[in-house]
Amino acid sequence: MASTSAGGPWARVSTVMARAREAQRRRDRRRRPLGRALTGAVCVLAGLMIMVSAWNARGFDLRPGRNTDLVGLIQDQSRRNAELVRRVTGLREEVDRLSAARNEPDRPPQPDRQAAGAGLTAVAGPAVTVTLSDAPASVAADGIDADLLVVHQQDIQAVVNALWRGGAEAVTIQGQRVISTTGVKCVGNTVVLHGVPYAPPYAISAIGDPVLLREALASSEPIQIYKQYVSAYGLGYREQDVPKATFPAYEGALDLPNSRPLGS
Repeated sequence: MASTSAGGPWARVSTVMARAREAQRRRDRRRRPLGRALTGAVCVLAGLMIMVSAWNARGFDLRPGRNTDLVGLIQDQSRRNAELVRRVTGLREEVDRLSAARNEPDRPPQPDRQAAGAGLTAVAGPAVTVTLSDAPASVAADGIDADLLVVHQQDIQAVVNALWRGGAEAVTIQGQRVISTTGVKCVGNTVVLHGVPYAPPYAISAIGDPVLLREALASSEPIQIYKQYVSAYGLGYREQDVPKATFPAYEGALDLPNSRPLGS
């Protein structure tokens, strides 16, 4: 009796397994050869892709951070553009010397006062520097619109306009001299100035009376609005006095290819 009771459960298990094997054989017989071939081909292709990826990686990350690469590209391009600007400035000065040597009657000598007002001479004196920067990356994780977390061209222009109203003698953005034809353009997460792209933070400096410059900044309505975003989202705004600053002369082209004399 003990043998019969012990063999009962095992007999049922064996019956179930036999039925399962028979069902699997029937499914295998119904499966088409084309389906089996496609399944095998997909497995082989997946294995090849894994092998190729491992070979190309060679221990390195195949998906590096895009932001790091973008900042590096911007910095490299900025250095190349700055070098080209210096070369253009040298060529322009050489052309001016050659023109002066020929005593062209239609090219009168440029007065020093006009050159200083146009930003073509270096300027030194006390200055105020305003630094604007994007919000920390951690803020973007809260679901806030990314457009609210970065510095825009109108923010830089607001600071520049306030400094001019405060009696600034000269202004620079990222070390570049600002003249009457300077335009600030926002391209993605960068700002282009005189054809050179810059990444944040952005430094805007002005030579003049520090008290008047700070008063102009404090009374600017656009800057007051920007400071609301500073408080709400963590954008950067910092003012700093510079006892002795030297601004370089403008080093760029002065031609206006799209301009025409009035009445022509």
